[in-house]
Parts: sequence; C-alpha cells; structure tokens
Amino acid sequence: MDKDLDKFYPIVYGEDIMSTDAYEDDARSCVADSLNATLARGKVLLCFESRIQKYPVNAARTVKKVQGIGLVFGKFQTKEVSLCLDVPCAQVDFTIGTSLLTYIGSTSNPIVKFNLPRTVVGQQVSPHVALFSSRGPSSLSPTVLKPDIAAPGVDILASWSTAAAAQPSGAIENHLHPFKFKFASGTSMACPHISAIVCLLKSIHPSWSPAAIKSALVTTASLTDEYGQAAVAEGAPHKQADPFDYGGGHVNPDKAIDPGLIYDLDVKDHARFLCALGYNATAISLLTRTNAPCRGTANFLANFNLPSITIPQLKNCMTVSRIVTNVGPDLSIYTATIQAPPGTDVMVEPPILAFNSDVKKLKFKVTFCPMLRVQGTYSFGNLLWEDGLHVVRIPLIVRSTVQEYYH
Repeated sequence: MDKDLDKFYPIVYGEDIMSTDAYEDDARSCVADSLNATLARGKVLLCFESRIQKYPVNAARTVKKVQGIGLVFGKFQTKEVSLCLDVPCAQVDFTIGTSLLTYIGSTSNPIVKFNLPRTVVGQQVSPHVALFSSRGPSSLSPTVLKPDIAAPGVDILASWSTAAAAQPSGAIENHLHPFKFKFASGTSMACPHISAIVCLLKSIHPSWSPAAIKSALVTTASLTDEYGQAAVAEGAPHKQADPFDYGGGHVNPDKAIDPGLIYDLDVKDHARFLCALGYNATAISLLTRTNAPCRGTANFLANFNLPSITIPQLKNCMTVSRIVTNVGPDLSIYTATIQAPPGTDVMVEPPILAFNSDVKKLKFKVTFCPMLRVQGTYSFGNLLWEDGLHVVRIPLIVRSTVQEYYH
C-alpha cells in the first residue's frame, strides 16, 4: 500500500455493514464473520474494542478476510500498541474513534488516508499504570501491600531464538541473526526490569538480603510523572494512581543504590509471618529447612517489617512498629514527616532517629486513630524519614471500620 499513501479510501463503520446473521456488538468490534464482505471490500473499517474483541490484531484479521483496505481501532486505552501485520492499522482512543464515527454519519462519502508512522518526541507522559496491571488490596494477606513496586511493562521490545518451539503471533524475524523480535506488554515485561535492577543492587551491596533490596526499591520509588504531576492509573475512568496501583511507586534504580535506611527481614521473620497466617510448623519447615516451632501471633502481621504499613480494619487507635537499619553515613539524624491518610490521625514515636557508629538499627512506632465515625474506604498517605540527603518514604494504607454493617 506504500504507493497509494496519498490516496483517500472510503471508510465505513463495522456495525453499518454487518452480515445478516451477525450481532451488532460483534460487527461493532469486527469479530470474525460479522461483516458483509461485499460492503467491506476496498474500504477502511472503523471498529471499537469490546468485551469479546479486545485486541486490534484480531479485528485486522477480520478486515483482511473481507478484503478491506485498513483498520481504525478505537480502544479504551492507547498506551499499549499491538502489532497489526494483516492490514494498515491505526489505533486510537474512544474519544477520537467517536469523533470519526460522527464524521462518518455526517457525510455521504466519508474518506480517510494512511500516512507512514512517525515517532513523536516529548508528547508521552510516563509513568502511567497500565490497564492490565494487577491491583490491590491483597485478599490473602490484607496487611501486605499489593503490588509492591511498578516498572516499565508496556510495549517492551523483546527477542528470542528462532529455535524455540513456539513463536508468538506478530513476531518479526531478523534474517541476519537467529532471533525474532516483538513488542510485548504485561507484568512479565516489568519483571525483567526489576530482576536486572536487583542484580545490580546485589553486585553493589552483596551483603544485602532480598528484603533489604526490596526495601531500597520501594522507599526510593517515584510517585510522579516526568512533569512532576501525580502518576495516573488507567481504569474506568482514569484516576490518580495510588498504592493499590503501583505499590511504593515507579522504580528508580539510581536512588535505590543509596536508600539511606532499609526495612530488613530474615528467614525467622518470614517463618513467623507464615505461622501467623495459619500455616503449621511442618509446612513452614519445608520452606525454611528448619524445625523451629510456630510462634506467630495475629499482631505480628501488622508489625511485619515491610516498607509499608497496611491496616485493613481500623476500629480503634492502633499502634504498629517498624525497625530501620542505617546503610548511609554512620552519623545520621532522620526526622519524620507524616502525610496522614484522609480520615486518620497518625503519630510517630520517636519523631527523630539518631544513628552513629554503634547504633545501626532503631525501632519506631506509628499510631493510627480513626477520625471518621462511619464505615470507610481505603485511604492513602506516606511516612517519610529525611536526613537532608535521603528521603525514605513508605506508603500508609488505612481502611477505617469504626461502625460495622451487617446484612
């Protein structure tokens, strides 16, 4: 189609040319066998994402089958771009798609033309929590923040050997080298980013435990986009992102190298955590390879030394504790700053932590008191420890349940 880039083509809405035995919803999103091939031939099709047709690649196959020229696919979110190799394809959001639909209905001869793709620099806003990203809270462990960290996971260029048995659809083969390439999206794309950062941190701090590395990532993560505005989460509708969208925030590898303070855990802590969840000593010993007795308590769940504090049921004033380890300069003094979750009064004791060459670990307590006198939803805040060089931030997540309702 390169030779006809300057040519205009007629455009039609999928629902307007549905086949006689198809459903309107199917034709609207260009589901297979939903379009009248005679009316679609030689035209560009406008189709919209639906519950049964989420990906433009499938709609493109339908358009190709009916000998359509191209596809304009209206999507709920446009941050993730899927490959459409069957026909020329433009992916737009619902607003633009609706405007195009209005244009089609306003003229007797609606036309469009395709241009070659081009890269637009400086127009995208990131980070931006993708629609598919897993959200909290955790139903299995409500006192554990879910997720814990966010990383790039949309349209990541990946490659694999052509010797692999199964090749993902839409892959582009490099004939000069035995590899195939594809842009892929998902939490499985974010995971390699975090794994690589963890490897780098471990090489710099070989004595750090996995919990220490996780703490460094969470407490130094970013909550804002490149313009200093609050990060946004895709959903219905788009909203300002919160810890149930990104955990501690968007990972910042450079800051994680020098976090100042860390929230550490060892095998015994994890064993007590599993015990508090209800696992018996036999099951726990299979993981820890020790025969220590089960000594977990219910209060231990809230006091588990994570770089976050999540309280799923706050009925009365509640105090939890955390222990921080200084990994910065020996002589360091940190002052607490509280950004209390709305509807909750928060106090930290002590408000100042002083470290020296002998004092590496210090314990502090955080007291939460509900201010609302009705059943509440989750609200979010932060606790920051600052020494003038480091800002060590952990998210605070509270759900007030002062007045219970029963049905």
